[in-house]
Amino acid sequence: MSHIRVIDTNKKAFHEYFIQDSYEAGIVLVGSEVKSVRQGHVNLKDSFCIVENDAVWLIGAHIRPYEKGSYFNVDAKRKRKLLLHRGEVNKLRGQIAQKGFTLVPTKLYFRDGLVKVEIALAKGKELHDKRKTIADRDNKRRLDREIKQYNAR
Repeated sequence: MSHIRVIDTNKKAFHEYFIQDSYEAGIVLVGSEVKSVRQGHVNLKDSFCIVENDAVWLIGAHIRPYEKGSYFNVDAKRKRKLLLHRGEVNKLRGQIAQKGFTLVPTKLYFRDGLVKVEIALAKGKELHDKRKTIADRDNKRRLDREIKQYNAR
């Protein structure tokens, strides 16, 4: 049984995109970055993924330099390689070639002591789609509140 501890979730990705399919990938980090991730100093907010030279790369993810890392620290927003099977990379390359699809990281977490990234194949939302998502969320929240008050009687 695997133990999962979520470090960061990219909430902006769910607001900006329709999530089609998701994949779990390993991520290549240096030791001081892993220590910083363990402390939760990660931000996936403006990050995205690209397929380049038979590999998937995470761009723009911010991992704050480890404060006790001295000269071992690397650039906080450097390009990081994601570890996927060749078949998955080829499948993603074909799907991204379709108009409007992109790869976005949705979650960074520990699974059995290893840092993993959940990446999602996503299609961009239009402005009216974002408004509909917000309205649906507000309606659900209001309905849940009313049900809770009704059950409290």
